[in-house]
Amino acid sequence: MNSTIDTIVIVVFSAFVLGIGMLFARTGRNLKSFFAGGEAVPWFIGGLSLFMSFFSAGTFVAWGSIAYKHGWVAITIQWTMCIGALITALYLAPRWKRTGALTAAEFIRERLGLQVQKVYIFIFTLVSIFIKGSVLYPVARLVSASLDLPLIPCTIGLGLFMITYTAVGGLWAVMVTDILQFVVLSAAVFILLPLSFDRVGGWDGFVSHVPDDFFNLLNGEYTIGFVLAFVIYHICYIGGNWTMVQRYTSVDSEKSARKVAYLFAGLYLISPVIWMFPPMIYKALNPALTGLDTENAYLMICKLVLPPGLLGLMLTGMYFSTSASANTALNVVSAVFTNDIYKGLMNPGATNRQLIRVARGSSWFFGLGMIGIALLVPAAGGIVEVVLSISAISGGPLLAPPIWALFSRRLTGKTTLWVSGIGLSVNLFFKVLSPLLLDFKLSRGMETIVGVGLPLLLLLAYELWARYRGITADEYGNYVISREQKRVNALQEISQEEVLEIKLQNRFGMKVIAGALAFTAIMLFILSSFAESGAAVTLTIGVVILISALIPFRAAQKIKIGSEERPAGKVINSDH
Repeated sequence: MNSTIDTIVIVVFSAFVLGIGMLFARTGRNLKSFFAGGEAVPWFIGGLSLFMSFFSAGTFVAWGSIAYKHGWVAITIQWTMCIGALITALYLAPRWKRTGALTAAEFIRERLGLQVQKVYIFIFTLVSIFIKGSVLYPVARLVSASLDLPLIPCTIGLGLFMITYTAVGGLWAVMVTDILQFVVLSAAVFILLPLSFDRVGGWDGFVSHVPDDFFNLLNGEYTIGFVLAFVIYHICYIGGNWTMVQRYTSVDSEKSARKVAYLFAGLYLISPVIWMFPPMIYKALNPALTGLDTENAYLMICKLVLPPGLLGLMLTGMYFSTSASANTALNVVSAVFTNDIYKGLMNPGATNRQLIRVARGSSWFFGLGMIGIALLVPAAGGIVEVVLSISAISGGPLLAPPIWALFSRRLTGKTTLWVSGIGLSVNLFFKVLSPLLLDFKLSRGMETIVGVGLPLLLLLAYELWARYRGITADEYGNYVISREQKRVNALQEISQEEVLEIKLQNRFGMKVIAGALAFTAIMLFILSSFAESGAAVTLTIGVVILISALIPFRAAQKIKIGSEERPAGKVINSDH
């Protein structure tokens, strides 16, 4: 590995991404444009951004560790995300768009009441900081080990950089960098995969050196019960997690919201196969890794086969995929704090300038919390233990009730709090107290089944009881009135100038994406000249990316800004 070239690649791409964030510093005029892209984000941008928001270096570290140890089951588990997205596309994404809410927290307040919203905001913020802080750790570990940098300063430096462009640029900055990260990471993996197969001696060499059960759909502790529970969990997570909901509410229609989820499903049908083969191949090359060292399998195969500069490209993709996931959480947590706490409770009459200032400040506050959590991950047993445990404990109790409320007119705020409280208490008991007091610990599969299944059973039981009693929640009637009033207000408030600004912002975003793709292609052309192996595939992928840059460029050209749309007496620079 030529660490100098790899370091240069990381620095250049990092500076480029930060520059993108700065480009969007002046595009967010109000909360809707800063946090929801003016509710006119193109569906394919929203879908790719959703995919990258779900993605992180933890995918390579956590699922890569499972792929190394158990083989194909790592792909099986990730296919549950495809199923969850299909269900979301069919039933949940359009429902979220129909609510007219800027955030999931806003819907919870209007449908289930202020008290439920307050409790959920507190828990959601805490869980988000823990989960997204935990996924910052593996990429810091990867960069630290690859470039021989100290882990703690590396974690802090990467975290600070991650926060900066989110706090400055808002949702469009996050989404544009999501697209860039998707392209960089895909390019790196498509280069890594053929080089890995070449090193192991092709398919026959790979298959002959791995365990007989390596291609079983289920393996180890990842049983059919675990997979089925994960399907239900991912329906709740992809359909109800606040960071995901933001992608459905930021597009222009219910049809577009469906397309966002469908694109996510398609990507998660194909990508796990491509992502997981390299650590599986490393099992054939070096079967000796044990314990937490298996989390390094992806990094080791990268260091083994990638030519100079491309390891830096891979690390850049891993880091920015993590920042995509964490930045989306930051954007949503900040949106909830600004829209639902500061504006909703503390300062209802706040100006747009005040709200944007609070939004950026809260991004920094919560981002620093994520950095603190990342520093504590090693003491908690590694990334796999942290992410899966937090998901099992909090996923069902927090995500299932709001999704249920999208369809039910009977669910009340009081019942929601009881369901969430019972679910969290039972999950925490089995995770924390039961091993200490009873010397009993649930398996990974049962932990997920109980975590997701119990809240759903409680919700179903209440729904049947309320239907038998003929109960309709008072909150539901208030919600219907509020939703209709919001639609009327939205039609009255939107101005010609606002429509123009949304078009300008979206056209500008498309142009930046096109430029980012062209930049990535040029970087690959340069790196191909340093490659002793893989030069042809690197050059080919660079050409594909350069041609792909025409798609957003042409989309930008189709967004017409006629002179008749400009407010009288005002000149607006379309390129900001």
